[in-house]
Amino acid sequence: MDSKDRKILSRLMENARVPKTKIAESLGVSETAVRKRITNLEREGVILGYRVMVNYKRANMFASITGIDVGPEHLWNIINALRGMDEVKTIMLTSGDHTIMTEIVAHSLDELSELHTEISRMEGVKRICPAIVLETIK
Repeated sequence: MDSKDRKILSRLMENARVPKTKIAESLGVSETAVRKRITNLEREGVILGYRVMVNYKRANMFASITGIDVGPEHLWNIINALRGMDEVKTIMLTSGDHTIMTEIVAHSLDELSELHTEISRMEGVKRICPAIVLETIK
């Protein structure tokens, strides 16, 4: 990955819908070159996907950023179980206070609570620490 790839990533992280022609103009390369670089970044697993950032409050949805502490022997089983839950939008391995951090989105607080309970009962989960998202700022 070179400086042009990093600039492309930066532009896409700001706005994934930015026209490739605009990225090409800012880099001084062709749109075809930008498309090829993006395809390579996707193929190499650098770009994992494209998502919409939602204001959950305005969408009448509820979300949490949830830390999950797990025993190392159960880590990948839990990650795979979380992958299978449609409401779990993001899964990150971290070195901070929790082994796993997730973003979970539901249509009601009751549903969100049920999801937290389901996760807390998974074999190997030691503790979950949900923080309900009150408002999305950026």
